Amino acid sequence: MVESEPAGRGSLSTPECTPSPGGQEGIAGAAGQLLPVELTTEVVTSVEGVRALAPDYDRLGRVSGNTLPFALHEWHLAWCDHFLSTGRWVEAQPLFFVLRNRSGDCVAIAPLIRRRWRAWPLNLTTVDVIGADPAITEIRGPLLEPGYERPSARALHQGLAALADWDWVHWHGIGGALAQAMNEQVAPQWYSVSDDYVLDLPSSWEEFHRGLRRNIRESLRHCYNSLGRDGHGFEFVVARVPAQIRPALERFVELHAMRARMAQGPKHPDHFASQQLREFLYDVCDRLARRDAVRVFQLRIRGEVVAARVAFVVGDGLYLYYSGFDPAWAHYSVMTTTVAEALKYAITQGLSTANLSLAAEQSKLRWGPRRVELRSGLVHRAQLRSRIASGLYRLAMSKSGLSGRLLHRLLMAGRRPWS
Repeated sequence: MVESEPAGRGSLSTPECTPSPGGQEGIAGAAGQLLPVELTTEVVTSVEGVRALAPDYDRLGRVSGNTLPFALHEWHLAWCDHFLSTGRWVEAQPLFFVLRNRSGDCVAIAPLIRRRWRAWPLNLTTVDVIGADPAITEIRGPLLEPGYERPSARALHQGLAALADWDWVHWHGIGGALAQAMNEQVAPQWYSVSDDYVLDLPSSWEEFHRGLRRNIRESLRHCYNSLGRDGHGFEFVVARVPAQIRPALERFVELHAMRARMAQGPKHPDHFASQQLREFLYDVCDRLARRDAVRVFQLRIRGEVVAARVAFVVGDGLYLYYSGFDPAWAHYSVMTTTVAEALKYAITQGLSTANLSLAAEQSKLRWGPRRVELRSGLVHRAQLRSRIASGLYRLAMSKSGLSGRLLHRLLMAGRRPWS
């Protein structure tokens, strides 16, 4: 069913229809036999329609074991409020696919955004997973009940095929059983793999510490001893309630910018340099703090916060987001101390995992996390124009050769400036 827009808002050109059967694959029953699965597909095309999906998000969060803040209802709504816009060259609208089983339970949500591009020699319409921003939404992908991967993959692409107005679908954050199901159903053209790094937490810090490699144990010993040797005690402060979050975030933004300006060490961009991105951070954290999902871990020395890391508690997992610290305290490795204290906190709270986020940085790998492979790829329509356009897009994203780099610059010139 295509949801009509609320009164007073523009409607899409897609016709209204009744829910239609989706995938006809099977899921395992109690005795191991395959049970037939019939899914209905609902397409939500307005922000108000997305807002009404809160109960479905809550159910899927529970049954899927989701631990990612980027898959939460609040994140998607805040993203739409701050980044979903229509300008001279691009028109953007939600295109959320909601799949339900025979009992009416929501078994999958694919949070997609449809964009009509008018700045090209050919007008193009693309479909992308929500979160096309400059590294703010780190992991993107559908929210799915385990066991429904094959019927959901089939139903999603059957539903997309029924909508004539798109050239390709750009999938992100696809891994595990869902990636296998998509390979079987639609054979996406995978063009990149990202690695997510996750720590499985034991029941005590002592057990966790014993399992660490010698180099990180020595590094931790140095962090704590060097502060004490120079007479610096520290406080580990956790901002958690809504009234504490905004001041803690404002200090984090300052420290994040200080780290970005450091002349020594690895280079890190200032991800929150623009007011638009800072306002998104404040807003989404305010929303998530109301469900007790935000933690701002702070290391305080002599009454001043010298290091901070934003984190989220979702389900039984901790997600460690961006960090910042005062370079004047860098030789004490205050960021390593902050992460160690955050992991102690997670273990004390009974959490099962700590997600160190994407990118294979040595500061993450030395903790010994397991790697989770996430794929990105395209599914294009059969028309010649769509095949050619998606091929050019893949070339642009690869930045391969002079033509790839030129196409990438052209593509980026048409995107939102994020400033």
